Amino acid sequence: MKAEKIMLFDGTSLENWKTRGSGTVPNWKIEDGICTVGNGDIISDYTFGDAQLHVEFRIPDMPEATGQGKGNSGVYVHGCYEVQVLDSYGIDPPLNNDCSGIYQMHAPLFNACLPALEWQTYDIILRAPKFNSHGEIAENGRMTVIQNGIVVHNNVELYSVTPGGITNDKRVAKGPLMLQDHGNAVSFRNIWVIPLS
Repeated sequence: MKAEKIMLFDGTSLENWKTRGSGTVPNWKIEDGICTVGNGDIISDYTFGDAQLHVEFRIPDMPEATGQGKGNSGVYVHGCYEVQVLDSYGIDPPLNNDCSGIYQMHAPLFNACLPALEWQTYDIILRAPKFNSHGEIAENGRMTVIQNGIVVHNNVELYSVTPGGITNDKRVAKGPLMLQDHGNAVSFRNIWVIPLS
């Protein structure tokens, strides 16, 4: 059976997403095939277990901002593991709260960031955690992250959730994709997932 690519955002609509908390259709701006952070985190209706994800993002130019206030958003895989989005161009070494860090868990191996206003890519391979018959974690999940064609996390262990997710501190066998509203006008396009058996 051939793997099927599922478009989560094809540039035309967010009708298959919901705003976190309210469950309403997101009010993020859509223009020229791009969605830009509006009011509230958004969560895909589609859920997945083991998967390959592709996300393209663009960070606004905020020259007066610093740290976590500079182009902040997040790509939450399964709704509970945040791959940080931030203007971290030129930071060396990058920390676990810089761009492509698995937030407060794993720092990226390299700073693969492009400058603000340039389109960047995340290609993420997720192996979901495995559970025993009692619903307990039998094997932690793992994640590989490729930013702009460079491996920044190589099959790292996901030993907990990261802050700010939707699963009440529980890891899940299947979950959605969440994009974070952190108050900055980060843009996204061409978001898709391939389920992996």
